[in-house]
Amino acid sequence: MILVYTHKITPRVRYIFKHILTRTLLIPVRFTTKVEEFVAHNGPKLTYTKTPLGNEFFIKSNDLLFEQGVNDLETNIQKWEEVPCFFGAGSKSAIPFDIFAASFYLISRYEEYLPHVKDVHGRYTPSESLAFKSGFLEKPVVDIWAYKLLAKLKEKFPDYEYKNRSYNYISTIDIDNAFAYKYKNFIRTFGGFINDLFRLRLLDVWYRFAVVLNIMKDPFDNFQKILKIKKTKDIKTIFFCSIGDYTTFDTNVSASKSKYRLLIKDLVDYASVGLHPSYFTMQNAALLKKEKERLENITNTPIKRSRQHYLRFNLPETYQQLIDLEIEEDHSMGYASKVGFRASTCTPFYFYDLDFEIQTPLKVFPFALMDTTLNDYLKITPKQSLGKIRDLRNEVKAVNGTFITLFHNESLSNHMRWRGWRRLYESMIKIAIS
Repeated sequence: MILVYTHKITPRVRYIFKHILTRTLLIPVRFTTKVEEFVAHNGPKLTYTKTPLGNEFFIKSNDLLFEQGVNDLETNIQKWEEVPCFFGAGSKSAIPFDIFAASFYLISRYEEYLPHVKDVHGRYTPSESLAFKSGFLEKPVVDIWAYKLLAKLKEKFPDYEYKNRSYNYISTIDIDNAFAYKYKNFIRTFGGFINDLFRLRLLDVWYRFAVVLNIMKDPFDNFQKILKIKKTKDIKTIFFCSIGDYTTFDTNVSASKSKYRLLIKDLVDYASVGLHPSYFTMQNAALLKKEKERLENITNTPIKRSRQHYLRFNLPETYQQLIDLEIEEDHSMGYASKVGFRASTCTPFYFYDLDFEIQTPLKVFPFALMDTTLNDYLKITPKQSLGKIRDLRNEVKAVNGTFITLFHNESLSNHMRWRGWRRLYESMIKIAIS
């Protein structure tokens, strides 16, 4: 256990110290504002305040963790032995930056509360973020800083028994379209035929015809393949099921279709299943609740995990809605157009609500990459993607973090624009668990 002395114990101080020390470095932490208690303590201890008490392990504090609300802060990026960092702490500090304040700024998504320009889907964009502007979006700097702190603590307190956390991998699969052609109603099937003919997409006409007449299997129906890989490689896999009503942005088969309901029931038996709330749930709490109840009626189990469709969420409103519905895990923390670490960490963390200044029970699982980002936004080949995946995995492995990937069942189809991507998924799994 490490004792932390600070002049004021705020919810922000408790939150970020427990995240860095306890959840990341596996060091229990206790706080005090009493100098005599701090001096009498014989184990590892540090002071987090403006001036040191003596010759102890001292980190000069930034004001951020002692404030309330959101202000426009100055973040002057500098290098800490080749690693970008900010909130300099001066020469008396045991480390040159206040990594607790900097980590809080990034993990709380402080910058997403500030005025910013949204994209066409109402999303916060990577180009607005400090991580992208400063060139560290593809590095989990919060975890890197924590391990640099750990090295200093080991120098100062060599007799303390430090624990090592282990690297984890989670494969997540979004089901936007369970089937490419099957189980759609007559209007959608007929309309699809006409649209393909009008656009002279003759190959699509043939595929649709062959699947509807059971001449060939629906190309998006890859679930047994994914489950086989899960079982063979022994990896944690989570499916996020879209069960919203049909809209321009939600084009899955109807949740009333027995084949889709049976598919979901089958997935629940072999893997974890979460909700994939539809496009318009971001600003519609009633719709979100309706879809959660709809999925629970299919699975006959409480739904505790969620990932927003199109990764559309507003902070803190969307997360507050999830908490109200007793969702325990959110997996939306990432960007659609860029790979990397939106919250600059590869460690799952509890959402801190800056509106109410509290740590919430909602645990956020940040993913590192998405298939559509690689194919549609970055427009790189499966072979090029493999290099990017390996680089991100190495960053996570270096800090024993949690490497989370986001693929869709359709990207494993080898169908049309996804030709060659099924093999990439299998290669990615080998890299992720090696």
